[in-house]
Amino acid sequence: MKETTGWKKENPGSKKAREAGAFSGNRNSAPGRNVAKSKAPAAGKSAAPAKSAATDWRAAKSKAPVGNAAAKQKLSRQAPAAKCPHFGKCGGCQYLHLSYEEQLAAKKHQVKELMEKHCKVRPIIGMDENPWHYRHKVQAVFGLDRKKQQISGVYEEKTHRILPVETCLIEDQKADAIIATVRSLLKSFKIKVYDEDTGYGLLRYVLIRKAEFTDEIMVVLVTASPVFPSKRNFVEALRREHPEITTVVQNVNDRTDSLVLGSKYQVLWGKGYIVDRLCGCSFKISPGSFYQVNPIQAQKLYEKAIELADLTGKETVVDAYCGTGTIGMIAAKKAGKVFGVESNPDAVRDAVGNAKANDVKNIRFYREDAGHFLQSCAADNMPVDVVLMDPPRAGSSEEFLDAVAKIGPKRVVYVSCNPTTLERDCTYLEKQGYRAKEVWPVDMFPWSGAVEAVCLLEKNKKARIHE
Repeated sequence: MKETTGWKKENPGSKKAREAGAFSGNRNSAPGRNVAKSKAPAAGKSAAPAKSAATDWRAAKSKAPVGNAAAKQKLSRQAPAAKCPHFGKCGGCQYLHLSYEEQLAAKKHQVKELMEKHCKVRPIIGMDENPWHYRHKVQAVFGLDRKKQQISGVYEEKTHRILPVETCLIEDQKADAIIATVRSLLKSFKIKVYDEDTGYGLLRYVLIRKAEFTDEIMVVLVTASPVFPSKRNFVEALRREHPEITTVVQNVNDRTDSLVLGSKYQVLWGKGYIVDRLCGCSFKISPGSFYQVNPIQAQKLYEKAIELADLTGKETVVDAYCGTGTIGMIAAKKAGKVFGVESNPDAVRDAVGNAKANDVKNIRFYREDAGHFLQSCAADNMPVDVVLMDPPRAGSSEEFLDAVAKIGPKRVVYVSCNPTTLERDCTYLEKQGYRAKEVWPVDMFPWSGAVEAVCLLEKNKKARIHE
């Protein structure tokens, strides 16, 4: 179990890769947006059958008074279009035809349908105030329309055609304004957008990251070449329009696939990263760092996870799939010691830096496969009281779940971004001597069909491990 922050190629199964590597040319790569030209499932798609989202909201509305069916169907098409002209095209807001209360009911129903046979399904944790403009990571693809005019926007759902978008109901408004300014400056600076057909042009994407609680803003200009004429003057012009920008970074992406970010960075202005605060801890956010796009709901999610862990200050905790150490560092305040495990070296490096910045001394990070780490703990007879796990949408592996059962923590807190794989993994753990006690749905992405959940599993007193 060597502690390390070494460098190697990004592991697509890590949490860091889910955020940075999943940038796929669409403006919003988290749940609810189309991932163009990618063979992997779109982040907003559940592993459940495709019809599940539709049946969920219908079930949620089944007790509502029913009027003229034709009139209601017409209204259901018109109402979302009145809110957003891109509804049904960009793929970002599957639930725009529902009120916020109705979509919360639909999402809770989705979790309840899968999990009520295992445990109590608690009330869904939604946004208390305005559920709009919550996305604090916004990206736009730049290109040419059919008339060869320079445009920016998102890829139309299930296509690689750019849908021009100037404002979005779920994106941070300041981010949208900065993207509009970048677009307006192109002509005066004679900057050409990248043309995928010919391979000519400079600007490919613009990525904006905004810190919710510090208001710091990072602008990432993704270019096809490191040669950026008049870049200093361009940055100065952009900052004159938006003095709230705290750093500007150039990313060079000369790849031909659909990933947004390349591997080369140059800081054009500022420190090259932003800092946000979450649950009393500070977190450094680099251009490709994993950080929840809805920090307000992320804070609720993490607080609930720590509450379910029921820490007293003496426990040994393993934070599996720890990414940049967000949950682990928050848990360290209430635990005896925490071990964060992550296979991606960039994420481990950021985690170590975050721990130092927050003066958290009872946490250690390991660059290793989480299952292998737990197997090593079991071989060394190292006691583990609580396992915190936050796997990707595909869920956990049987190897990892076997390792959890072998080491035998009293509690497992499972943070899930896919209720279908959560249910599958709970079924497997129950065969290994654990019992799901309760699950809390959390709405991280209002107006999309995605729902997250945090589930508590406890070890049965007379549990036997199935080899």
